Formats: sequence, C-alpha cells, structure tokens
Amino acid sequence: MAVLVPTVTVNHWPPRNPGEALSFDPTSRSLAGVFLAQLAIGVLGVLFVTGEYATGMIRATLAAVPTRLPVLWAKAIVFAAVTLVLTVPSTLAAFLIGQSIFTSKHLQASVGDPGVLRAVVGAALYLTVVGLLGLALGAVLRNTAGGISTLFGLLFVLPIIVRFLPSSWADPISRYLPNAAGEAITHVHTDPTGLAPWTGFALFCGYTAVVMAAAAVTLRRRDA
Repeated sequence: MAVLVPTVTVNHWPPRNPGEALSFDPTSRSLAGVFLAQLAIGVLGVLFVTGEYATGMIRATLAAVPTRLPVLWAKAIVFAAVTLVLTVPSTLAAFLIGQSIFTSKHLQASVGDPGVLRAVVGAALYLTVVGLLGLALGAVLRNTAGGISTLFGLLFVLPIIVRFLPSSWADPISRYLPNAAGEAITHVHTDPTGLAPWTGFALFCGYTAVVMAAAAVTLRRRDA
C-alpha cells in the first residue's frame, strides 16, 4: 500500500479538483496501509486469546496460574510489545517509501515537518491499541467469530450507522467513536470538527481499558 497509493497519486497528479491539491497530505497517503493493517492486527489480537479456548489449552494455562489475572496481563504486555516493535519500523518504512515516490512531483513531506513524526509513530500506537482491543474482546467473548465480528462492528459498522443519523446528531457523536478518536493521532492536519490527536488517542485507550477490565472480571468469574 505504501507503494501503490503514492504511485497512483503521482500518476494522476495534479487532480481535477483544485481543493484536493490544497488539502493534499503526503503523510496520510503513504500511511494508507494502516487501514488494512488494523484488520490483521485486530484479528490477531482476538486469536491470541480465543485460540487457547478453541483447543482447550486454556485449562492447562489457568491450572498453572490459578490466580488467572496474570495470564491476561502477560498476554496483553507481550502482544503489545511485539506489535509496537514491529509497527514502528513498518510505519516509518511506509512513510519513507511513500515520500520517495512523491519526490517526482515535489509533493514529499519530511519527518521534521510539524505533526509528521507524531502521525507516523501515532499510526504504530493506534495499531497496537487496536490489537489490544481485539485481545480484550476475545477474552470477554471467548469465541473467535464473536470477537472478530464485534471488533469489526465497533471500528467499521458503527461509524456507518451513525452517518444515517441526522447531521445534528451524527457530527457530535462521530468524533467520539472508537475509530475516529483513535485515528486522530495518525493525521498531520487536525480536523477542526474532531478531537485533538492526543485527546482522541487517550479516549480510544480508555475504551480499550474498559473492555480489558471487563475481560479481567469475566476471567475471574467464569469457568475455563
């Protein structure tokens, strides 16, 4: 995606709409792959928990750790650490690849430009929290299909439903949805109708923390 989207953009530059040229953001174009990456990482987060329930290995895990909660915290820490270690260089590489393509039309951005480094690193942070949200949903529902469906519903279906509401309702609600709040940190140019980058990301982390707390409660109270 880091090659495809910038290449298509360059081949169709300049756009027919002058307004599109004025609002062009080379950073977001080079990070277009984040949209697909969140699907993969979110699903992996769900499978990281539900895989053990599907095979029955969770009984052996909880027998080894009777207090149970350390299992959830260990899974969350390991998954978050590995995801972050992989996504930070991946988003940086995607940015650099995209900007190298944009240089042919002198559209490139630099890491030193305002908001660019925050957007690149923020994309990795966003993907990490998406994975943790999937992990928490998997721990709550203990079912792969249910966890993936719920994750997709929160990130993709819910925003579509909100769009069908009257604009007087849809606009104020949209900014607080999980995907809009979390993705705010990945944008170089702040949306005046949305939340500030770090505010939105903090809200997204809050949503994930609530689901993780629910996962901790259900892990303690349910049988394996």
